Amino acid sequence: MSIGILGKKLGMSQFFDEQGRAIPVTLIEAGPCRVTQLKSSETDGYSAVQIGFCFVREKLLNAPQKGHLAKSGKAFLRYLREYRLDDLGGLELGSSITVDNFETGQKVDVSGDTMGRGFAGYQKRHGFSRGPMSHGSKNHRLPGSTGAGTTPGRIYPGKRMAGRYGGKQITTRGLTIVKVDSGQNLLVVKGSVPGKPGALLNIRPAGRVAATSIKGGK
Repeated sequence: MSIGILGKKLGMSQFFDEQGRAIPVTLIEAGPCRVTQLKSSETDGYSAVQIGFCFVREKLLNAPQKGHLAKSGKAFLRYLREYRLDDLGGLELGSSITVDNFETGQKVDVSGDTMGRGFAGYQKRHGFSRGPMSHGSKNHRLPGSTGAGTTPGRIYPGKRMAGRYGGKQITTRGLTIVKVDSGQNLLVVKGSVPGKPGALLNIRPAGRVAATSIKGGK
């Protein structure tokens, strides 16, 4: 059963196919993840599995987190994610989820946080054209009109303006797995994925509902 797996972006590289074509790929250190909780309709109102990833020192977790993780073993994990399932058959508390659940050629969806760029202007954030750069112009990178004056007398919500750019979760869908390396817990996927090297990624079979973050995990 391939429910998905958590991983860490290592960076980008290139892969050469049989025809000698260079394919841009992303290297992802995926898992191993531990099954930390099994939820059923009888006890929780819905059926789901929770997995944990990234071992950390004990002192970085509080008492409730350590108590929760102790039920599945003595592993201290930083990230917890939950996947809803109709059938929990074949899953056991404390078992491991590895890259062996994926195969070459499989389509996956990859979710992660984009790189945060802080406060950005109109050109960088939205790709607006700049004004004239000639002598005397005072409209090099200004926004221009943001709406009528007296009516409606305000700026409509959603107006594209300067502000915080990046740092949001997005999903890149339909990426192809080029290679699976079980020895190094490595997934090689075609194309780019969100985030910078070291960013947390959620990899799941294409079309599956995204995992939810658990309060207490990061």
